Amino acid sequence: MNMNLIPSFQTTCRRPMATTLSIALLTLGTIAAQAATTLLLLDDYSDATRNKNGVERLLIDDKALGSKSQATQKCEKGVLTVKGDLVPGRGVPAFISQVSLLSVDGKPKDLTGCQGVRLRVKIIKGILCVQVGSSEITNFDYHTGAPIAGKAGEFQEVRIPFKEMKRAWSEQTPLNLKSITSVNLVSFGTAKDTFAYEVNEIGFY
Repeated sequence: MNMNLIPSFQTTCRRPMATTLSIALLTLGTIAAQAATTLLLLDDYSDATRNKNGVERLLIDDKALGSKSQATQKCEKGVLTVKGDLVPGRGVPAFISQVSLLSVDGKPKDLTGCQGVRLRVKIIKGILCVQVGSSEITNFDYHTGAPIAGKAGEFQEVRIPFKEMKRAWSEQTPLNLKSITSVNLVSFGTAKDTFAYEVNEIGFY
């Protein structure tokens, strides 16, 4: 015998409630995802002089080590342009480091939820590496990624995993992600040369 089952009042009431709950959870998930994305952004270069943490961008040169490199940085329409001359001293390499601090007071941030640094960059000339500063390292030999590869003259998104970053001349030590103080874009060379690059976003993933 066929029977047409009529949903009970309790069942029909539960369906709209379940739908409402699902929508609410999706909305909260979207808000959380947007918040996480905001937290992972270090700089989109929308401000002419300061990153998203309100910290002024810095250029560090090599004069204290005996070299004579120099560079300029200019931020316009969401793009930071850095260019200059690498002039090594006797027996020492040349470098210019563009530094973005993670906090105004220079205190470290905990990045244990992140896998690495991401950026959109255009290499115009020279060698460029991504480096992360740590409050645990006092000799400036911070963990650094391999030189950024890719076609010169085109913007590309690059991701550098923390686990692949190494120290140059010191004993290799694990990078403590609770101690990160900055992200540095480092141009370097052992011979006199020029360099230039542009970047329009940098953060973490």
